[in-house]
Amino acid sequence: MRQIINKYSRASVSMVYMMSNNEVMNQVIAFNRNMNGLLTFVGAYPTNGRGTGTREVSTATANDGVDPLTSQGALTLSRDGRFLLAVNAGSHSISSFIITDNGTPVLVDVKPSGGAQPNSVDVFGNLVYVSNVGNPANNFTSNITGSHIDDNGRLTPFPGSIHSLSTFNAQPAQVLFTPDGSKIIVSELTSNHLSVFYVNKNGTLTGPIVNESYGKGPLGCFFLSSGILLVTEADSNALSSYSLSNDGKLHVISGSVPNGYKTACWVVTTRDERFAYITNTLSGTISTYRIDSNGALSVVRHITSTPPGTAAGLPMDVGVSKDGRHFYTLNGNQGTVSVFTIQDDGSLVSLQVAAWTNFPYFGSQGLAVL
Repeated sequence: MRQIINKYSRASVSMVYMMSNNEVMNQVIAFNRNMNGLLTFVGAYPTNGRGTGTREVSTATANDGVDPLTSQGALTLSRDGRFLLAVNAGSHSISSFIITDNGTPVLVDVKPSGGAQPNSVDVFGNLVYVSNVGNPANNFTSNITGSHIDDNGRLTPFPGSIHSLSTFNAQPAQVLFTPDGSKIIVSELTSNHLSVFYVNKNGTLTGPIVNESYGKGPLGCFFLSSGILLVTEADSNALSSYSLSNDGKLHVISGSVPNGYKTACWVVTTRDERFAYITNTLSGTISTYRIDSNGALSVVRHITSTPPGTAAGLPMDVGVSKDGRHFYTLNGNQGTVSVFTIQDDGSLVSLQVAAWTNFPYFGSQGLAVL
């Protein structure tokens, strides 16, 4: 075990990963990221599982070939950057990769997700939780399920780790640990709930404590280091912020701050947490919000995901580089990644639209930045 851990230690290079979600064989697509933030395609790495392609995981969302998993966190790096986890919604499994010193993802394990159509995954320490949308065969029973991950990236489901959501067809959109790992929040797109679970010492959960989302269609979530929670609202076309109390109750700080565009779905902040970036997928734009010291939100500016005069990209999953200098978003109608420089005032300057295929690729989902 010691030799494997040393051979596959935390990567010292800078990478961006996306997921193909291909229905025949899902793949992780790897790009090298140079010091200027520009991406170069490295390779495609099978997950040994199947995605859904352009098929939506739920009948509640439009079958338009974009955003088939309707989730944030379909592809997730561990906080130390050693492991990469991917959901295989077509084969009801999750794949675990270990990241080598040159940034290559090496597949080490594939395990059942504990439900049907997994669409989001998060990891804290040795604990992994995945959300399952469900399907008609099981009456769309939605849940989250847990596994332990060892030092080599192998996954072990454990008893008592399957937990129901607020309704049987809640359609989870993201499962996310709090910054200290003491709680998990699940955004529920169709129930308009934000469910909070307590994490027990043995990895099981207690809950949910069900909170009403301020706006409709809660999808992407992001915790500030202070514990303040940001939630996008795909139906309200807005962003909300909340404080989270010890009893699992959410308290609104800014409720449904609109940006004037359609389907606010994914969210990430700058490293200093002064600004948040929201992708408005169907409008093809990215909105910048200012975050004040108390978590209150205000809209600052907007930019298109792809440069004017080029093919319009519909932005989805998002990430910020570890040095805080660059912002990345996956264009779901192209299978490309747009690259931006982050200015001191939070504004974005377009640098590149990086591709891994010569043709537009529909169905991809998930983005992780190392």
